[in-house]
Amino acid sequence: MRLDSLAGNTALKEQLSAQEKGRGLNHAYLISGPVGSGKRTLARLLSAAMVCTGSPEKPCGSCPGCKKAFGGIHPDVIQVGEDGKDISVGQAREARSDAYIRPNEGERKVYIFHNAQNMNPSAQNALLKLLEEGPAYAAFLLLTENPGSVLSTIRSRCETLALTPVSPAEAEYELARRFPQHPREQRHAAARRCGGLLGQAVAELEGQEAGDQLQEEAARFLELLAGKSKLDAAVWCVFLEKRTRDDLVRLLERSLALLRDALALQRGASIMTASPQELPAVQQVAALPAKRLLSMAGILEKLRNDAAFNANVGQLCGGLMAGINAG
Repeated sequence: MRLDSLAGNTALKEQLSAQEKGRGLNHAYLISGPVGSGKRTLARLLSAAMVCTGSPEKPCGSCPGCKKAFGGIHPDVIQVGEDGKDISVGQAREARSDAYIRPNEGERKVYIFHNAQNMNPSAQNALLKLLEEGPAYAAFLLLTENPGSVLSTIRSRCETLALTPVSPAEAEYELARRFPQHPREQRHAAARRCGGLLGQAVAELEGQEAGDQLQEEAARFLELLAGKSKLDAAVWCVFLEKRTRDDLVRLLERSLALLRDALALQRGASIMTASPQELPAVQQVAALPAKRLLSMAGILEKLRNDAAFNANVGQLCGGLMAGINAG
């Protein structure tokens, strides 16, 4: 099997490869490990392998089945509990009913149950019947941080795949492959902090990227505030309408903090918030009259409060554009 995107876990990957070449993959796996250990990655690889229609070594990654599975749009790969909420008995029964509808495209139909440890006994018993009586083409991947919390009757019907932490060298290699744009020192520090749980290091570096993007957008807002082009402001606000309300609220809060920095700069006080990336924009907007900055700060605070009362993204962006173009 092609399991390169799962870091470390050499013995487990060899086990699955031998199994796939021999009797074939099992109909049910219990994939266990702490947060960040690679459970979702392994589930994605196994589900793709089960619907792969390409080369003998699966998942090939290039056939329509693999592309849809890796893209999260394959009709025969069904996610249960992906939203993080506990899986209810109703969801387990719904999966049981759906399993008897033959696959749409592939030879197998794969159900991925997230956070299996959070299923109550009723949901687990409903799932047990599916594992015992499900059709031959149906496969089940149960992801759990604590296999001991899953009923022994379910565990006995699944093959357990226990993921283990990766070495620091393996973590650094994977982070270099996925985040070549990050400084080596950042990747090195994230690899050491994650304790072998690569997913935690990935989340840390992705969070840094999100923070960099937020700083860039807040700086852009200040530049538009200091500029004269109403067209540029309109184009930027139209672009923001594609973002979620939560993203827009974070931008409002960050921009408000930078406006306060600009006011502090006008008074000769120290800047507390601005990063080196944002500092030029803060210095630029600090040249505006204090009255203008205070007015814009008031607008941002109002928009942030409006967001708390479910104002939609279009209304918030309209308020932003009106504030930029005022005065």
